[in-house]
Amino acid sequence: MIHSSGRSVNFYTTADWDRAAERRADAPWFQQSLRNPTTLFHVVWQGRTLVRQEDHNALLTLNLAAAADLIDIARSVVLLGCDAEVAHVALDLSSQPEEIIARFGPAIDLRSIGPLLPQRDASLSAMARGMAYWHERHAFCGRCGAPTVSEQAGHQRRCSNPDCSAIFFPRIDPAVIMRVEYGDKVLLGRQASWAPGMHSVLAGFVELGETLEDTVRREVKEEVGLELTDVHYFASQPWPFPASLMIGFVATAADDRITINAEELETARWFTREELLNSPENETLRLSRKDSISRVLIDDWIRRDA
Repeated sequence: MIHSSGRSVNFYTTADWDRAAERRADAPWFQQSLRNPTTLFHVVWQGRTLVRQEDHNALLTLNLAAAADLIDIARSVVLLGCDAEVAHVALDLSSQPEEIIARFGPAIDLRSIGPLLPQRDASLSAMARGMAYWHERHAFCGRCGAPTVSEQAGHQRRCSNPDCSAIFFPRIDPAVIMRVEYGDKVLLGRQASWAPGMHSVLAGFVELGETLEDTVRREVKEEVGLELTDVHYFASQPWPFPASLMIGFVATAADDRITINAEELETARWFTREELLNSPENETLRLSRKDSISRVLIDDWIRRDA
């Protein structure tokens, strides 16, 4: 029985980061931080992360001298937290022309550089990206349609209609991701839209009224027609593409007779440890991204009896 891999699934998590939640309600302090020369600004542009001109695998943060003119034109301004007394602030400049961003450096999809960044940089970039995504989609009240305004250093939005005043908080989409085993085999599948050869463990979003374990059983049944005898928690991981929390499980199938749902998967089959150890990582067979909990689940299974 596996309850944990013993390995930290730490890509994109801010577990050891001071999110400075107690300072979010202090509007004067936050406004002062926006004009503090020590503050560091993380720029998001159309879902992309600002990186150094000379090294596209290194995060670029701006100081006040560089960011002063950008604060007032940002679509959202969010306190990410503090490193000692240094505030870190996310600026979403997605509504600005690319020329404004290009003078600092290129903006690159975090998914292409995440595993190459230091863990803290990747985590803060993910948080900045996720908050920008949330602000963009909650500019108007879902109850009355009036514009909303940012509060709590960017961590809540309030309807500007005094007769409504509804408050909205950042939301995440919970999804389960599960390694299904049977004997000495593990189940991997692929969707047609993925890169050629890419295979992963199964996954799916949690629906209203379901426990996480219910979702695991339903998704496996829907996608490959398998009943499960055991479902156990493994680990979780933030996945900011755009706003998911992946909750990992290990499950045991009652048998190995797969019935593929063609609307869900292009293909799925059982793999042996030897096959995965010898994966060519090409268009024939490649495993999940190294920054994903899917890959951690697979690697954990490969190592378990190696």
